[in-house]
Amino acid sequence: MNDDPADLLRLHGIQVTAQRLAVLAAVSGRPHGTAEDVAKTVRGEIGVISRQAVYDALGLLADTGLIRRIQPAGSPARYEARTGDNHHHLICRICGRTVDVDCAVGAAPCLTPADDAGFDINEAEVIYWGRCPECLAQATVRSGNEGKTEPAARVVNVRGGGNTE
Repeated sequence: MNDDPADLLRLHGIQVTAQRLAVLAAVSGRPHGTAEDVAKTVRGEIGVISRQAVYDALGLLADTGLIRRIQPAGSPARYEARTGDNHHHLICRICGRTVDVDCAVGAAPCLTPADDAGFDINEAEVIYWGRCPECLAQATVRSGNEGKTEPAARVVNVRGGGNTE
C-alpha cells in the first residue's frame, strides 16, 4: 500500500496542493488539534496561509473521509487522521486534553439506542468527559482531599441515538 500523501489525495479525487498536503500532515502529526492549531503548524511549515484556506482544506479532507472532525459540546471542532474505526474520545474538562479510546462494545456502531426510530444507524459518537490524570492530581493536591475523587467520565453525546445524559 502506498502511504504517499499526494497519492492519497489523488486517490480520493482531490487536487494536490502544498496547502492541502501541509494541512493533512499537520492533522496527522497532532491528533485532536483545532483549526487554529493546524493553521499554526502549517504556517510553520510552508509560511503564509490564510485562515480560510485552512478551513477549506480541513472541510474538504473531512468530507472525503481522509480526516475526522469531532465537535465536542462547548469546544471548537477538532481534527484527527484516525478514521474508519468508530473510536471514541476522552476529554478533560480542565485542560481540554483529548485522547482516543476504542469502541465501547464490539463493532460499529457499538452502541444500540433504546429506540432507533426507524433509522439505519451505522455510527455512534461518544465523548467521555472528566479530568485527566494531571488535572486530577493538581486538584487533589490543592484541595487536600487525597483519595477523594468525583466520577471521571460520562457519555454526553451519541450521534444517531440521542443524548444519554
